[in-house]
Amino acid sequence: MSFWKIAWRNMCQRALASSLTGLSMALGVALMILVIVIHDVTIEQFENDAQGYHLIVGGSKGGDLQLVMTTVFHLGRPLYPIPYSYYKKFTEGEFAQYTNVAVPYCLGDSYQGGDQQFRVVATTPDLFDRLPYGANPDGSDKLYEFREGRNFQTDHFFEAVIGSTVARKTGLKVGDKFQPTHGMSAAGDKHTEFTVVGILAHTGTANDRAIFANIEGFYLLEGHAFTPEEGEQAHVSVDKLDKEHIDPDDPNYGMKPLPESQREVTSILVNCKDELAPMSLDYEINKKDKGRVAQAVAPGGVVTRLLEGIVGPVRIILMVLTVLIIVVAGISILVSIYNSMSERSHDIAVMRALGASRTAVMGIILAESILLSLLGGLAGVLLGHAVLGIIGPYVEEHTGVALRFWDFNWKESLLIPGLVIFASLVGFLPALTAYRTDVGRTLGGAR
Repeated sequence: MSFWKIAWRNMCQRALASSLTGLSMALGVALMILVIVIHDVTIEQFENDAQGYHLIVGGSKGGDLQLVMTTVFHLGRPLYPIPYSYYKKFTEGEFAQYTNVAVPYCLGDSYQGGDQQFRVVATTPDLFDRLPYGANPDGSDKLYEFREGRNFQTDHFFEAVIGSTVARKTGLKVGDKFQPTHGMSAAGDKHTEFTVVGILAHTGTANDRAIFANIEGFYLLEGHAFTPEEGEQAHVSVDKLDKEHIDPDDPNYGMKPLPESQREVTSILVNCKDELAPMSLDYEINKKDKGRVAQAVAPGGVVTRLLEGIVGPVRIILMVLTVLIIVVAGISILVSIYNSMSERSHDIAVMRALGASRTAVMGIILAESILLSLLGGLAGVLLGHAVLGIIGPYVEEHTGVALRFWDFNWKESLLIPGLVIFASLVGFLPALTAYRTDVGRTLGGAR
């Protein structure tokens, strides 16, 4: 009979103690799996969200982290806006020579859907037509796709596109109308209705949790425009318009686009023409411009600093805790086997009397320790991934971070070999006790 089979039968004889010891090991390994996978998936998610453009340009009165969080992740209060004329520099002004695409963002509205509130981002169709949101495995651009419907049109002011999570949580469908709320809380005034014309396919980014409205319609809403300059005609916001006397077939309620002098933007996503252009723009905006109307931020660098400064230390703390849990589980294996040695001394003495060598007896005890760790470790891997699969939908709905049962990290492959080495060290003391068992005294009845 092999060492492994004898060790297995020893474990079966102490089924309850062995099961509890293996369970403690499984919990430690499962926790380590969760820490490893969730950390890496979160890092990947954050980095993916900041892809597709080289710079974010926003107001100078605020920090770069705030600018990235509000623009990329739709979190927090937006910075003070910048003039629309500054945005025009990227399309037809002094910065156009560096710019491939410049997409304006206007923030300030939200929509309450179910138990969640979603950010309304006013922008142009270029966001989905010309900006990628990541890269495919072959290096090609990953472009936005529509699960249903289409992109909104520039000349249809009150059209909107919603992210996949927004569609699922709110139940909004193509053709439905919704009213954005003025401000970032549900207590603001309701604006004129927008019509949903498209639902984005799942992207795994923060944009799944946002609503994108036509920027032309946004400017026409109450409280979104500057006071007209001298000589310009004052306009009535579409919210206060008497729509009963308007052509029902006119999707724009007879409104005309707002003059540029009455517009402003919260931020601008800039995709540059070449690799040197971001550095040139950074110099022009952040250093050369003494008045400092705006600031340019490379989102990738900000996200990296955020992860290294906050997520990294938290991960180290969690990893230390999980290692301690596994060490405690290993000690419980040691105690469990060691305490059983007095009960098994007679069996060991009989084995020795029948011809088993000291080395063989020691090998059986080590095999038992390794089996307990291996079975507990394998159960922990399955448990960890099962938890990922169970909590994945909930986490994705609330944070946008997609967790799946099959998410695997290469570091997990080090766990099982590590457990074998650890179990060998843990089982050495009880194995040494078995090695030293005195056959004559034990069979003679002495303890």
